[in-house]
Amino acid sequence: MLKKIILLGSGELGKELTIALKRLGQTVIAVDSYDGAPAMQVADGREVISMLDGDALDRVIAKHAPDIIIPEIEAIRTERLYEHEKRGVHVVPSARAVNFTMNRKAIRELAAKELKLKTAQYAYATTPEEFRAAVTQMGFPCVVKPLMSSSGKGQSVVKAESDIEKAWEYAVTKGRGGLQEVIVEEFIRFETEITLLTVTQKNGKTLFCPPIGHRQERGDYMESWEPAAISAAHLAEAQKMADAVTRALTGAGIWGVEFFLSDKEGVYFSELSPRPHDTGMVTLSGSQNFTEFELHARAVLGLPISEITLERLGASAVILATKESKTIRDYAGLEQALSIPKSDVRIFGKPFTRVHRRMGVALAHDDLKTGSIEELRKRAKEIADCVTVVTD
Repeated sequence: MLKKIILLGSGELGKELTIALKRLGQTVIAVDSYDGAPAMQVADGREVISMLDGDALDRVIAKHAPDIIIPEIEAIRTERLYEHEKRGVHVVPSARAVNFTMNRKAIRELAAKELKLKTAQYAYATTPEEFRAAVTQMGFPCVVKPLMSSSGKGQSVVKAESDIEKAWEYAVTKGRGGLQEVIVEEFIRFETEITLLTVTQKNGKTLFCPPIGHRQERGDYMESWEPAAISAAHLAEAQKMADAVTRALTGAGIWGVEFFLSDKEGVYFSELSPRPHDTGMVTLSGSQNFTEFELHARAVLGLPISEITLERLGASAVILATKESKTIRDYAGLEQALSIPKSDVRIFGKPFTRVHRRMGVALAHDDLKTGSIEELRKRAKEIADCVTVVTD
């Protein structure tokens, strides 16, 4: 059961996953484009490369001869992973899944055309002219996203004619993988968004975590809470969609499947990530019997997961940097934050900041029977507001 694992992408999600894997006795090599990334601080080894350089990626994999490769970000030459999988290396959850989900076009075509899941209407564009035509087709407002990006980078809402040019520039400059292609989506007027963490197992049934509600700004997650309010019928619909798309992509692990919920229109499939999800950091509050990272580690290693249970109410809120700096002096306000009852804080340990960069997360929990999600969300925000990243 002891494996050597290469982690491609070493941010805060990779750090928590590495801790979960180390607790199960595994060896982890953390790879990222900069030194001192969060997962590198707790891993057995580190490598600093551009994972968009396919030759460099191949050299690192050959050097360490891993049993398992776990991609944690989008900025990877994912097509190279097919060859490593053919040679017997276990790619998580599978090379097919990684290649499809790292590209919004591939996953949208699979979901909407092959699996017939309900999605927003959409169109693609590779030139400013095509982009303007796609926006005209979708109408105002509409949502624009790069085909490859993470944490909301390059995503915006086009509300008027005056937004078109800047939305195109933002999407093509902030996307990853060298693709100058964007997706333009119909704007769905939804009541809420949920993440349905879905666990596929090698030798067990597919399991679902309680639904997680979340709120975004600038296309990036700001807060999340568990459980999200959703009708039994809508939850069953979302689970059916999540099961269909993860089966089609194949492989074992945790998947962050995102949905829009509309009281009138029902459930819309939005996006999918084949790895722990940022909104799932709420599980660090103890809301579940296993965190999303522990679930991913078990599924990847083929260890059994008999059930996932909701233990208490949980909420999370992000701690953001307010300016760019190469030097972090302190995290002021931790004493005040942790003096708030039923609170916790995780500092990610990123070595530098930029405006709106996620530097930590505030966590809050309460009793299932007596607690209130609305009050818990306020408390998580209060905890986050206590902490300030002190830079030069």
